[in-house]
Amino acid sequence: MTPAPVVPRRSSRPLSYTPGKWARELVRLAPAVAVLTVFGFLARGRFRSLDALQWVDAAAFGFLLLGGALATVRRVRRAMSGVPLHLRDELEFGGAMVAASFVVVALGGEQLFPVVYVLMACLVTFLPRPAAATLLGTAILFDALLTLPERWGVFLGRTAFLTLFAGLYHFVLSARLAAARRAEDDAVKNKIKDLEERARTFRLVSSGADSMPGLKDQEKWLVAAVKEIEGATGSALEVAETALHTHTVGVFMLASDDRSLKLHDCRSTSEHVQRDRFAAGEGIFGALLKRGVPVRMNSMGALKGVTHYEPGGPDISAVLAVPILEGGGMVRGVLVADRLENKPFSEEDEKLLQVIAGEVLRAIEVERVMSYIRRSRDEKDRFFRGIEELNRAGSPDQVFLAVLEACRQVAQPEFCAVTLVSEQNGQRMHRIMRMSGVTSAGRALENATFPDNNGLVANVVRYGAPLPGREATAMDRQIIFDDDTQIRGLQSLKIFPLVAGDRILGTLVTGSRKKAAFDNDELRMLEVIAIQAAQAVLRAQLYEAMEKMATTDGLTGLFNHRTFQGRFDEHLASARRYSRKMSFILTDIDHFKSVNDTYGHPTGDLVLKGVAKILKDQARDTDIVARYGGEEFAIIMPETDAKGAQIIAERIRERIMKEVFQTEQGPLKVTMSLGISTFPDVSTEKQVLIDLADQCLYFAKRHGRNQTVTVAQMQAKGPRAVEG
Repeated sequence: MTPAPVVPRRSSRPLSYTPGKWARELVRLAPAVAVLTVFGFLARGRFRSLDALQWVDAAAFGFLLLGGALATVRRVRRAMSGVPLHLRDELEFGGAMVAASFVVVALGGEQLFPVVYVLMACLVTFLPRPAAATLLGTAILFDALLTLPERWGVFLGRTAFLTLFAGLYHFVLSARLAAARRAEDDAVKNKIKDLEERARTFRLVSSGADSMPGLKDQEKWLVAAVKEIEGATGSALEVAETALHTHTVGVFMLASDDRSLKLHDCRSTSEHVQRDRFAAGEGIFGALLKRGVPVRMNSMGALKGVTHYEPGGPDISAVLAVPILEGGGMVRGVLVADRLENKPFSEEDEKLLQVIAGEVLRAIEVERVMSYIRRSRDEKDRFFRGIEELNRAGSPDQVFLAVLEACRQVAQPEFCAVTLVSEQNGQRMHRIMRMSGVTSAGRALENATFPDNNGLVANVVRYGAPLPGREATAMDRQIIFDDDTQIRGLQSLKIFPLVAGDRILGTLVTGSRKKAAFDNDELRMLEVIAIQAAQAVLRAQLYEAMEKMATTDGLTGLFNHRTFQGRFDEHLASARRYSRKMSFILTDIDHFKSVNDTYGHPTGDLVLKGVAKILKDQARDTDIVARYGGEEFAIIMPETDAKGAQIIAERIRERIMKEVFQTEQGPLKVTMSLGISTFPDVSTEKQVLIDLADQCLYFAKRHGRNQTVTVAQMQAKGPRAVEG
């Protein structure tokens, strides 16, 4: 007997819908129902003109707009929440727009039919292919309602044009997207190729390799290495540009074939700097690469042999080029600086550019060493991060913090310190710059100084070698800094010299409460950190010195004119923002020309230095004192009214009047005239404030000199001194 088939039992419980569910279903159906309603109205001859429009037609069109709005909101919400859009969502959105466009055409006339073409172009562009094709068919159906059966020719022509227009637009857009993707892929490949070439130029990878195996794994660190070198080079070039006042300063590196040079980075006002490869053995660069020594040249006319510009480039009258030398004297590139005017570079300029070339090379060498370590010692990630932070440190204080952090990452010492050494009055002095692993009382030792002695730090500086040479006993009795400074509780200690070239800049002190706390690998890495720390300290000191050169006047030590202008803008903006007063004093040494003519320019320089010192001493800490030009000086006085500025100006004038300068021709005394303007009393504009102070200054000179004049006094034609 054949068994009866098993029929699944249906649930006898009826389906139930709450009012809320019914409302959501109706809202969900609204766009589709609206499109079908309008389709039916058009099929019945509705929407044929504005004059024949009835309220039911308007209601149907309003329902369509509501349905389109609901479809748009649903589409936007899905896109924002990351939910993929369904074909139904796309069709409801596009269908509402197609129906609305044909209502517009029906009401406005055939001349509005291009609206349909534009709409279909947009839908084909932004919607998936199945939705676009379906909407194209929908548009053809709507057009049939308006044209058939009377105008078959018009219908067939529009259908053909719509199909052709949408198809061509889609294929053209697809072709352009494909071309864009290919261009992007090519750009990425070219970028990788350029990255490989730069890496070979810096000798981060073998110059003989056609490609780098495992590029995807190495790409991050390789990009970081190249960027680090480029960042360090850019900072060095900015220093050179500011200090040497160049037309162009640039780094040209030998390519991997060692026969051509290629621009690595530059700072120039010219657009004709040679950016393609050019022969390394020609012109000035050729002579430099052969001899490996700096080249300084200048001429009243255009120099010959300048190859770092394209044809049609500027005429260069002065050039200074120094080689970028590796250990053993191998030339890896050229650092060049030039000027348009016949202003020769000095020996001091050459020394500065050599130091900067050394910094560029050191940045390359650091990254070269790091790239090797990255490939061979991936497990030392913390060490690399510490070195990178150290290389990024700009100021000395940032360097000290980076050194301590790098040591903590590598060896976790309980105690760490950085010291620097300097010469003071012919005696070697040591300074504790930064410490970690000490109490608040111990931290008070930071910036403490101690003279040369027989302690471990002093001996490391003296001999240039790490100490202790082996594990020391009785650590509590070891003198680390001096007799007055005791570091207790240490069982392990290692002190490394900070060596930069032939100079010992200080020491790196590391200690632990555990015996034999540092293994050989950690000691080697700490030694590398000490080497990098020395270079970073030297670089930071160089940058500070260059910044000082760029912002201060070489003779007087005051801020120079360019820095004064920037500080004036800052303080004026602050005074405007907080509605506070600010005064400006412009001064001039009376009869200074006769001082130079009678006593000579060396005496004039002596007077300028002496006056600058008096101005700096008599001004407040918040005031900005600058050399304005020649024998003129300027003082910016924040939060100071005219009366307060005049009191300080008189104090300065009287102090200068009493000063006696000793010269070879005998004692010399000078006087000073001063002009004062105040924001916002006399003006709110920078140039007007400067001009008014200048007018007050020369008003004082015309009326007897050796006096202070404010704008109010000048306008009243009655200058008078104010007792301070």
